[in-house]
Amino acid sequence: MRNVWILTLAQGFAACGTIILVTFGGIVGTRLAPEPYLATLPLSLSVLGIATSSLPAALLMQRIGRKPAFIGSALVAATAALVIAWSIATANFITLCAAAFFIGGNMAFVQQYRFAAMEFVPPELAGRAVSTVMIGTLGAAIAGPALGQLASDLGGWPQFTGSFVVLSGLCLCATLVLMRLPLGVTAARHEVAHSASISRLLKRSDYRLAVLAGLASYAVMSFIMTATPLSMHVHDGFTTAQTTFVITAHLLGMYLPSLVSPWLIGVLGVRRMMVIGIFINLVCIGIAAYVGQEFIHYFTALTLLGVGWNLMFVSATAMLATTYEPADRFRAQGFNDLAVFGSQAAASLLAGTAIETLGWKTLNLVALPLLIFVLIALHRPQKHSTETP
Repeated sequence: MRNVWILTLAQGFAACGTIILVTFGGIVGTRLAPEPYLATLPLSLSVLGIATSSLPAALLMQRIGRKPAFIGSALVAATAALVIAWSIATANFITLCAAAFFIGGNMAFVQQYRFAAMEFVPPELAGRAVSTVMIGTLGAAIAGPALGQLASDLGGWPQFTGSFVVLSGLCLCATLVLMRLPLGVTAARHEVAHSASISRLLKRSDYRLAVLAGLASYAVMSFIMTATPLSMHVHDGFTTAQTTFVITAHLLGMYLPSLVSPWLIGVLGVRRMMVIGIFINLVCIGIAAYVGQEFIHYFTALTLLGVGWNLMFVSATAMLATTYEPADRFRAQGFNDLAVFGSQAAASLLAGTAIETLGWKTLNLVALPLLIFVLIALHRPQKHSTETP
């Protein structure tokens, strides 16, 4: 498990990129965007960076190995964070958006940490390895917003410039940690000729279900979470500190359950765990759409949104690992992340317009059909069933 813990620590440093951008990106975008509906564009482009880089990242790692790819992407992110800091200091919205895209591109590589971790353990410990790596993001969820807030007025620069200077340093820390990985993680050129095509992978119903569940977990979470800072801070007048507190609670909800996710998979099985995650998300939507928009309502709904995401995403990842042959892993993982983060990008991009045109309550109800669709798919007979006893 030594290499799994190396990846966990690196995940903690690297995940601060998205977390700081999520926490402060919408507010910065509101100040710099030429039109209000473009406020979430930097965050949406960061998610688009994840989506468009997911399959190329997986194929690059197949050719050159995971370690050099991980280190190279972290260095790119460190540079992009400095560009964001400069963009805030000079009020340049265009370079802010461009740099946010590259922060997202790095996260496509960071998302592969969970797959790399599974390669260091026996198949029966795959869920444990995934959950362990996600503990790193739990640390980032606690430290990221706090560090960003503390550094927001650093050096007398425009607010939040210092937050991204600190982020650049954290990305450099990730590169130092990743250097501790074995050099041979994992170049697999010989697998290219023997790997299945994506169309063949999609013929497997269990693979389709795993991709669908992961896609839905991220789309629903991103759609609601991206709109939250705008709804709270811009529309309902809550302070930056209150908004940050709710986002931090949401992030803790996303990653704290990783401490017990392996046990839950063993007890419940991946399908039951997905169903529970869906119902928790439904409760979140019910609170947001029908109960109210006081601080406690935002806090409760966003915390539940995080927990529901975790149960759906961890179980989907554990299921995915059983749906392909070893030679297919890079292509299967890359396409999965392309679908998952492509949906997240679309949801994030639509969130800014939705909050302005539909309002907070209706925005939440829009997420219902996708959750119901996954629930129906889970109750259809599946070939190559991955249910854990």
